[in-house]
Amino acid sequence: MNIMDFNMKKLAADAGTFLSRAVQFTEEKLGQAEKTELDAHLENLLSKAECTKIWTEKIMKQTEDARIEEFVYEKLDRKAPSRINNPELLGQYMIDAGTEFGPGTAYGNALIKCGETQKRIGTADRELIQTSALNFLTPLRNFIEGDYKTIAKERKLLQNKRLDLDAAKTRLKKAKAAETRSSQLNSARLEGDNIMVNFSYMLNFLHVKWLKSEQELRITQSEFDRQAEITRLLLEGISSTHAHHLRCLNDFVEAQMTYYAQCYQYMLDLQKQLGSFPSSYLSNNNQTSGTPVPSSLANAVGSPAVASTSGIVITSPSNLSDLKESSGSRKARVLYDYDAANSTELSLLADEVITVFSVVGMDSDWLMGERGNQKGKVPITYLELLN
Repeated sequence: MNIMDFNMKKLAADAGTFLSRAVQFTEEKLGQAEKTELDAHLENLLSKAECTKIWTEKIMKQTEDARIEEFVYEKLDRKAPSRINNPELLGQYMIDAGTEFGPGTAYGNALIKCGETQKRIGTADRELIQTSALNFLTPLRNFIEGDYKTIAKERKLLQNKRLDLDAAKTRLKKAKAAETRSSQLNSARLEGDNIMVNFSYMLNFLHVKWLKSEQELRITQSEFDRQAEITRLLLEGISSTHAHHLRCLNDFVEAQMTYYAQCYQYMLDLQKQLGSFPSSYLSNNNQTSGTPVPSSLANAVGSPAVASTSGIVITSPSNLSDLKESSGSRKARVLYDYDAANSTELSLLADEVITVFSVVGMDSDWLMGERGNQKGKVPITYLELLN
């Protein structure tokens, strides 16, 4: 029974406190009660903490979009199944296609090499996600789920202590006003012993109530000041949180630098393997003069031939010069697709065989090409002379 009585009394006290806070909060919203304002420094700290929380959540949301499934499995305390990512899937399709077309063909061989590179990029992408989750996302999530929850809890407690303080101020103010009115009535010197006795009792009661209200105000003021100090100390740790997140951000940037450097190196290696299509080839519809030169051939001057990964032997510039000095024609295999820039040029398709010959006065980087009834200038760096 004693325990039950204690619980009931505690429940009644808690309900009374909650009601008092609700009344105080409502009166503040209606402008019928005064509100104790926090000092400017504490308000700034609270604003900084809230701003940190909002933007941390936004950054996490954008960064975690790529690993929502892993996050769900992590919450369920289960290991996420290993799934192939988009670059790895693309790479596998390319390898399968290249195998189907034949590794011995130029296109099949190129598809396989591209597929292998895409799979390496997929592996690098997976490593970036794992590194980012460990070094960047985890510290941010720890702040949201740990430090900020503690701050929010203490902030709520501070709000309750402030409501208690303002309610105590209101009660003291009302007690003082009631005692003042009673004193004024008592000073009117009403006749009759019973009336005087009743007024005396009333004055004593109101004075005791006033003293009690003053004591309650001192207690609530002390609790409010103590809670404000606790909250302030927690909020001042936000600066340390920012410093920690800055280090995590540096780790994230370094991980991205490593990822993009790996991808760049993979593509450079692939470009070398494929014979590195020239940049001028990609935009030769806009050119009117000059010859697009594949970078794989740029280093071929002085060497008898340049060997590509597909086994094609590209004729050296010296052999092409011999053709230009002769008056005969030769068969040549086209190495790359080429779109004619104007009506004087001949469009080419990779692997087709055309007839080429020199024309007096023509630019040294060009030959005249012939395919059936079609004729036009063709860039010599796109050709492989046949015996």
